[in-house]
Amino acid sequence: MNPGELSVRNDRVVFVAMLIVLVGGLVAYQKMGRLEDPEFTIKEALIITPYPGASAEEVAKEVSNPIESAVQQLDQLRRVDSESSRGMSVVTAVIQDRFHKDTIPQVWDELRRKIADVQPQLPPSVRGKSMVIDDFGDVYGIFLAITGEGYSFPELRRYAEFLRRELQLVRNVKKVELFGAQQEVVFLEISRQRLAQLGINEEQIYSHLQARNVAADGGRVRVGDRHIALDPQGGFRSADDMLELVIGSDRTGRQLFLRDVASLERGDQDPPRRLLRYDGKPAIGLGISTVQGGNVVKMGEGVRRKLGELKPYQPIGIEIGEINFQPEAVTLATNDFIFNLAKAVTIVFAVLLFAMGRKTGLIIGMVLFLTIMATFLIMYIKGDLLMERISLGALIIALCMLTDNAIIVIEGIKVGIESGEDRLRVVREVVAQNQWPLFGATAIGIIAFAAIGLSEDRTGEYCNSLFRVILISLSLSWVSSITVTPLLSYLFFKPVAGGPSGSSDPYGGLVFRVYRNFLARALRFRWAVVALSIGLFALALYGFTKVDQSFFPPATRPQFMVDTFLPAGTHIRDSEAFAGAVQRYIRAQPGVTHVTSFIGGGGLRFLLVYSPEKENRAFVQFLVDVDGWRKIDGLIADIQRYLDEKHPNANSVAKKFLLGPGQGGRVQARFRGPDPAKLRELADQAKRVLEDDGGAVAVRSDWCEPEKVIRLDLLELQARRNGITRVEVAQAL
Repeated sequence: MNPGELSVRNDRVVFVAMLIVLVGGLVAYQKMGRLEDPEFTIKEALIITPYPGASAEEVAKEVSNPIESAVQQLDQLRRVDSESSRGMSVVTAVIQDRFHKDTIPQVWDELRRKIADVQPQLPPSVRGKSMVIDDFGDVYGIFLAITGEGYSFPELRRYAEFLRRELQLVRNVKKVELFGAQQEVVFLEISRQRLAQLGINEEQIYSHLQARNVAADGGRVRVGDRHIALDPQGGFRSADDMLELVIGSDRTGRQLFLRDVASLERGDQDPPRRLLRYDGKPAIGLGISTVQGGNVVKMGEGVRRKLGELKPYQPIGIEIGEINFQPEAVTLATNDFIFNLAKAVTIVFAVLLFAMGRKTGLIIGMVLFLTIMATFLIMYIKGDLLMERISLGALIIALCMLTDNAIIVIEGIKVGIESGEDRLRVVREVVAQNQWPLFGATAIGIIAFAAIGLSEDRTGEYCNSLFRVILISLSLSWVSSITVTPLLSYLFFKPVAGGPSGSSDPYGGLVFRVYRNFLARALRFRWAVVALSIGLFALALYGFTKVDQSFFPPATRPQFMVDTFLPAGTHIRDSEAFAGAVQRYIRAQPGVTHVTSFIGGGGLRFLLVYSPEKENRAFVQFLVDVDGWRKIDGLIADIQRYLDEKHPNANSVAKKFLLGPGQGGRVQARFRGPDPAKLRELADQAKRVLEDDGGAVAVRSDWCEPEKVIRLDLLELQARRNGITRVEVAQAL
């Protein structure tokens, strides 16, 4: 049966369905998951293998190359990169774009098996130490900084660990990670002169310490009707217990305590791997991620509530700052998009009221609102479509297209009914004439966005919700145009005076008369109209050349970053001093509210589009918060000028965040070949070409400058004669 006639004959069923959709859409809007950016999969994994004492060449040949060969056996692999530095191998496996969040976990499992299989081929001191990190794509939308004037790092760390345990219990929280928490260590200073006098081997002390501190299972014994565990005691209960270790001299047979030849001191790992500074104060970061598909706004409310409950347990002097609090940004962005959507709906509704009359405008407005609510409901039911900038933007893009189908149907029914024809017959004929042409037009509108939604690259995954939301909303607009619109038109429109005689002209209104005169003049001067159209088209093409071309424009978040690469080999304490000087300058600028410094590498991934720099003691990154995003351009220019003038040896660039993946350099070149010296020469030539261009800033290569190394040539004959090995020399140094 004709869908329009079916709706009229079953009007109660249609109204009940409309009510269900309306209520369901409102509920879905309240409960739908919210994010700032759409989810997309980071298709990269790091394989990190420490090889202490090895040169970069040894790391590449003995560790990186075997691991690369194992990774290349993956059928899903797109590219493999390796970075071999002194004592460390970092291999990056990049998976093909066609693998998404549902299939990528199986790829990581296979990668782990490949890495496990290659371990026997690695040097003995390295075997079993390769770490596969596949979760560095997790987004820690809430990133807090814990500072405390007068508190030591161990004290800050204990409070941070307390917060981590408590916040892990908050609903929608997936993971809580610490950042910049320096590892507490025990320094055992041994007097080698005293050991030599007593004839005690240093290796003997190490072996005693390791044997004493190993957990040992004594088994169980049956005592009567009980089966009691045996627990051998003697392990270290505290660091100070190590000084009570009894050691003996093989030469004199004398026994003594370790405290007689050594002293013990607690402290932090030195040099540290990474440091965090918040407004110039030492800090420990606390990152909180959301469960997949979770509502980050609800999680943020839960975290704030939990922090309020824990306030009585917060030591006086310890403060919690916010490096990033995504729930607030999501709320602001969502409210802004909803406000823009409401404005767009209001504008469309007002235009319809003016151009098509009160009844027509009301009907189309109701159908439009119902279509939007139905779209929210289906998005909520599907579960993987969340409320974020792309999905909400898709609704705004589709807004005008959502009314097209209804306008065509309602105009045909209105003219027929007001001409005096039978209302049900008019509904049946208009729907029958237009339903399939409208279906084709709707399908074309959907297909226009299919190229973005079906693309397998990162852009396609990031913009996937654009295509899916337009698919849902336009499909619903077609369904409503042949069901709800005919029913409402049937109820609202009545035959006008004149009836079937046709004496009443449905096109006799003011708008139609003005349009008729305008159309007649356009047809009369048709060549002038054609020439004007061509001229306007050419003017539009010229104007388009003046528009900034960027698929992902800069974000309007009130925050930007400054990346700085100091000369290779810079000590992290020197990087820390540099960060302190630059941070003081940035904080003195008007409009700056907070400055966060990441020293020795990037921070936690607090935004999906943020790619943290790998561990590098010569790298410093500043996150600058401002009180308004419109001030960012001026601040970036001032800070860039300051860094170029005051710190010319540093490779620095200040930049905004982008709305989408890809935060790296806009122009990138890769050189491949077997000769490292030639590759470095080619890279230097390419750098000079780019630097000669006035628009290029912060030109660098990922090899950086060669690091200085003091090489000690071991005299093998003398060393072997005295029983000295390379390892013992390294330990002595």
